[in-house]
Amino acid sequence: MAQISDLAFEAALAGYVVALVCYAIELASRRGGNADSAEVAGVASRAAERGGTSTLTRTGSGGSAGGGRGVSGGGSGDGASDPTGAIGLIPAPPAASWGVRFGRAAVVVTVVAVVANVLSVVTRGLAVGRLPLGNMYEFTSVICAAISICWLIVLARTGARTMGAFVMLPVVILAFVAGTVLYVPAAPVVPALNSYWKWIHVTTVALSSSVLMVSGAASLLYLVRGRHERRLATMRSGPDDGIDGGVPGAGPVSSEQVRTGRADRSLVGRLPSLATLDRIAYRTAIVAFPVYTFAVIAGALWAEVAWGRYWGWDPKETCAFVTWVIYAAYLHARSTAGWRGRRAAWISVVGFASIMFNLFFVNMVVSGLHSYAGLN
Repeated sequence: MAQISDLAFEAALAGYVVALVCYAIELASRRGGNADSAEVAGVASRAAERGGTSTLTRTGSGGSAGGGRGVSGGGSGDGASDPTGAIGLIPAPPAASWGVRFGRAAVVVTVVAVVANVLSVVTRGLAVGRLPLGNMYEFTSVICAAISICWLIVLARTGARTMGAFVMLPVVILAFVAGTVLYVPAAPVVPALNSYWKWIHVTTVALSSSVLMVSGAASLLYLVRGRHERRLATMRSGPDDGIDGGVPGAGPVSSEQVRTGRADRSLVGRLPSLATLDRIAYRTAIVAFPVYTFAVIAGALWAEVAWGRYWGWDPKETCAFVTWVIYAAYLHARSTAGWRGRRAAWISVVGFASIMFNLFFVNMVVSGLHSYAGLN
């Protein structure tokens, strides 16, 4: 079982690397700000639902002189309208570009890698006869699986596939470090870990920290895209007017710019919108924060059983408490009008950095009561 676990983890690592490359290829191939055929069909469908007529013009032998393709709803029809007056002609969607195909392949490979990762965790647990959370290798392996599963759920809910490269990058780094630096052979744990509170505490910490990492990545991308959009707005209409979040200065890019693909072709412009990134960061934090709170409480209860006190300001305990305070501040700021947008995103990014500091520096460098994780 231990050998199967190791082979499955290696397969998962290879899958994560391939998925990262495919996500990156799709991100590099996309044109920021372009409206695709799905958006065109969506406009026409909404027009039909309102009882209007949708009109389509496109270039070709009988196309309009304006070139390109446009959709308008709510008016009277023309020669391309449905005789029933319900909806205009919608052309069949074009074949997916090679970049989009790489993105779809990335999702498939991510699913395969997650299955291999979960198989590795399960077989490791069977090999040692306990939950596979007794050392840093096992803990990091579970975190990689949890982050990837959380990402697939977020992807299914939002369709923000261009964010995939930035989520897979930390997963690949964590999996590589786990398979090289952190790896230890399957073995029993020390007596201090033989408590049911241990498994409750570590399981909830791993799951909640994984989801909070996705939240932090979304917040970091929010700051990057927000800065990029503010710079574009300044170039179009003068100095920044100081409005937090969104695009300060002038209004949004015109529909003509979007339609012709002249809105923004930079790499940052291909990321999900600010609203989508903010929604991902906030909703994942809402889900993870109560679980993380319970994990801290369960850790205190376990400490009382193992060491005879609930709290001793051990470095690991202190860092966990600081992380809890940061995310409590983020959720409070996110619900306060004056702190939404950039300010709240910065707090979330600080929380993300705190989790990474706790995971690597505290476990690998600092000595304390939690130093039995297989490193120091």
